Amino acid sequence: MIEINGLTKSFGNKIVLNDLNLTIPSHTIFGLVGINGAGKSTLLRILSNAYDKTSGEVLIDGKPVSDVESKKNIFFLPDEPYSAHSETVSSLLDFYKIMYDFETETFTKYVKLFKLDEAIGTNYLNANISKFSKGMKRQLLICIALAIAPKYLFLDEAFDGLDPLARLTFKKIILERMEETEMTVIISSHSLRELEDLCDLYGLLDGGVIDNTGGIEQSKESYQKYQLAFEDEKSKEYFENLNIVTYNRLGRIVKIIVKGDPEENYQKIVALKPLVLDKLPIDFEELFIIEVESKGYLKNE
Repeated sequence: MIEINGLTKSFGNKIVLNDLNLTIPSHTIFGLVGINGAGKSTLLRILSNAYDKTSGEVLIDGKPVSDVESKKNIFFLPDEPYSAHSETVSSLLDFYKIMYDFETETFTKYVKLFKLDEAIGTNYLNANISKFSKGMKRQLLICIALAIAPKYLFLDEAFDGLDPLARLTFKKIILERMEETEMTVIISSHSLRELEDLCDLYGLLDGGVIDNTGGIEQSKESYQKYQLAFEDEKSKEYFENLNIVTYNRLGRIVKIIVKGDPEENYQKIVALKPLVLDKLPIDFEELFIIEVESKGYLKNE
């Protein structure tokens, strides 16, 4: 379990994380979301002991993240994976084999699933990593991370640089590895559709704190999305009895997202006598936009 209590991180006079509190249960996939500059990368670097905190407490299984036992249970894959100019796949593997228990067969299995051996060549172990694309580097590090199977895996912008097929492969193997091990995963990403497929829980980082947290499906249940058609055009004021979160109209067709009790909202909409009433699913991206708009971002006046 990860416990964060009163975490603050400043860079000079700039406070990035401000008295942040968060608990992440073991054996879950946690999605860390937020607008650019919210502090997601900073939080992950503190959790992996790459950055020192300014104040507060970060515990991994009840021990400080700086503890030797904690550090050897953590693997962090940053947004921009670093490799020395002349480093080969083989030399990078040798480095991680010193630090972690490394399953070579598992690594080879995932390399083949990503088809990295085909993209790089059969002699891929001697290939120079500096010549890889960003996506190839990320796939390589994902294969290494899953071959290590750390107790805690932190991924910053996990899907960045991955094409659609590689994203699908990544989601498949991360879930597979979760079933095989006791791994806990934190993923930060702007690819909210991908997070929706993976995450048990999510947290919205805003203003230096985790503002909202919970299950994605449970959070979506607070909102309902409808597409309605009327005999004539209806302004937003026509729906004043509803707690409207978003309103869009094209002629006589209206799309709304409302907040509140689903059955109560449905009866209120029926009372408006639409010619057509369709309930539509809400996705995680819409939920994210709703939450950040409520804080004054992206607001259309």
